[in-house]
Amino acid sequence: MDGAGTSAGEPATVGERLRRLRESRGVSLSALARAAGIGKATLSGLEHGTRNPTLETLYAVAGALGVPLTALVLAPGDPPGAAADVRGAAVTATLLEVLTEPGATFELFWMRVRPGVVQHSPPHAPGVTEHITVHQGVLRAGPSEAPLVARAGEHVTFRADGPHLYAAAGPEEVVANLLIRSPRTD
Repeated sequence: MDGAGTSAGEPATVGERLRRLRESRGVSLSALARAAGIGKATLSGLEHGTRNPTLETLYAVAGALGVPLTALVLAPGDPPGAAADVRGAAVTATLLEVLTEPGATFELFWMRVRPGVVQHSPPHAPGVTEHITVHQGVLRAGPSEAPLVARAGEHVTFRADGPHLYAAAGPEEVVANLLIRSPRTD
């Protein structure tokens, strides 16, 4: 997956964070690319700031590193508003808040899902769950083999440490809040 036409902060800033996280874990570029299921050239381009990552690519890399998405898109101490919108095949997400507790990190997003496109998301780190409250439209989301459906005013919860998807289940754009809970390992 290349990142053409997407943004997630300045590419070099995301790339610098990515490189630091990878090196701090003693993982080679090749090994991380394999673990994330992306091309080595794509990963190298992200680290060097010559490619903009898609939401799917960011989650693949974050999952392979065992960190929440915000570890790649925010510098320590930055407020959530410092992160630019991240875009995928169907989803555009705006980070609203990051909450940390001793056992978990919570990332709260405002999410829009464009109709007519299915976004396939790679597995997040072990134990990650997603909680989505729909405000507008009909959402189909969850494990790829058994997605759930939620209408305006409803919500779904699922484990996101396996392949999962997001899609508008009708002609209307879906507007929702997405809360991602990631167990802390530090």
